Amino acid sequence: MQNSKLGKLIGVSLGPGDPEWITRGAWAVLESDAHWCYPIRREGAESYALDIVHKTNLSAKGGMTPLIFPMTHDKTKLAGYWLRAAESVLEILQRGEDIAFLVEGDASTYATFGHLARTVESLNSEVEIKVIPGVTSFNAAAAATSRSLADSDDTICVLPAGYGIDMVERLLSDFDTLVLLKVKPIIDDLITLVERKGLLEESYFVQRVGSDDEQVVHDLTLLKGTVPNYLSLIIIHNPHRERELVVRGCRKGK
Repeated sequence: MQNSKLGKLIGVSLGPGDPEWITRGAWAVLESDAHWCYPIRREGAESYALDIVHKTNLSAKGGMTPLIFPMTHDKTKLAGYWLRAAESVLEILQRGEDIAFLVEGDASTYATFGHLARTVESLNSEVEIKVIPGVTSFNAAAAATSRSLADSDDTICVLPAGYGIDMVERLLSDFDTLVLLKVKPIIDDLITLVERKGLLEESYFVQRVGSDDEQVVHDLTLLKGTVPNYLSLIIIHNPHRERELVVRGCRKGK
């Protein structure tokens, strides 16, 4: 007999790799009877999010279910996988069980959870959805280099590097800090741009932050010709940017 009370869908942010960065809120959900769901790229593949949790020695009291989200930009194909994943999730929720969807990094920042939650909601608008916030990869990367991500009234822009070199160059004149995610496809072009702009000393590369094989590189020229991991980013500070007027109680002046 189907339980009349729907379970809750919870996006559990785990941080980018170090299990010590899991918040108390996320830990409490992991210790509960919630059913764990976690993303994989293909059948039988490992899950980075699940690997983070395994380092804590916690176990799933309510069972575990992998959900396939392939690495593709084909929206039609992705929609099919999101629908199948949402249907699997809804079946568990309809039994009255809560679901903890494991997410590396933060569940509201470039995460699969947003797509899953929207699809589940479209199937049943009565499902309660909750997000436990977490440490983002770029906050952890700034900490790994002991540098501030932003000071005072600095401006920050976070974007996937796949938007291209032209956009990155345009944004350098508008922001004090650029956080470039998923830099693998255009790593050499980014290094060339940073060299040309005279910002080598103001830039750094961080790969798999918080994991056992974390890599921090301050001299980007060492990365030319290499193929970085998918979980890598570059942060560029631009101290030469001309400032706009700051108003409404903040510091005024250029």
